[in-house]
Amino acid sequence: MLRGLFVTGTDTGVGKTVAAAALVHRCRTQFPVRYWKPIQTGIEQDDDTAEVARLAACSSAEILWTGVRLERPVSPHLAAKLAGTPIDVDALIAAVNAESAAARWIVEGAGGVLVPVDERSNMADLIARLGLPAVVVARTALGTINHTLLTIEALRARSIFTAGVIMVGAANADNRDAIERYGRIEVIGEMPRFASLNAGELAAWAALNLDRNGRLADLLR
Repeated sequence: MLRGLFVTGTDTGVGKTVAAAALVHRCRTQFPVRYWKPIQTGIEQDDDTAEVARLAACSSAEILWTGVRLERPVSPHLAAKLAGTPIDVDALIAAVNAESAAARWIVEGAGGVLVPVDERSNMADLIARLGLPAVVVARTALGTINHTLLTIEALRARSIFTAGVIMVGAANADNRDAIERYGRIEVIGEMPRFASLNAGELAAWAALNLDRNGRLADLLR
């Protein structure tokens, strides 16, 4: 059985990759950590695994490089159809289950929770099958309350425990408070848009600002 967190988001491009790298920094102070991106689309433009390896200063042992890698920057089900390469969810789960059980896994999804993976399942189904708590990454800007609460509701409807929300962008106390109140959830981090993003700056931010009360650490024990 895997232990760790599944990083999902309210949308694509919301900041999941940087948040995942920050979680690697934060969690590795107490546990052996590994990062995995099971499905990557638009691989010619974006390589989230390489970006987390850079931003979290990961050793080779901390990264699982295997997974589905598709060229077109569209949803997984469409990218797979265009490539003529169906996504085998069973094979993905078998691959990660064959890896070290001692590590705490930071798994990053593609797009939002209801993005289709194949003809039968979506990203939330993958989260449920992996059995990991979710961390939702959301923007701080206008519209985030609705998008975040809908994401939390979709996860809870599938009995997926949501460990918290990381908000990305200019601080917005009103939106944060609304998400916590109406979503009955904790915002565990408010991440700015870094002017010059590197491993040292992200590690410093994570140490001081991410999961200050240590609830994630308790969850991962």
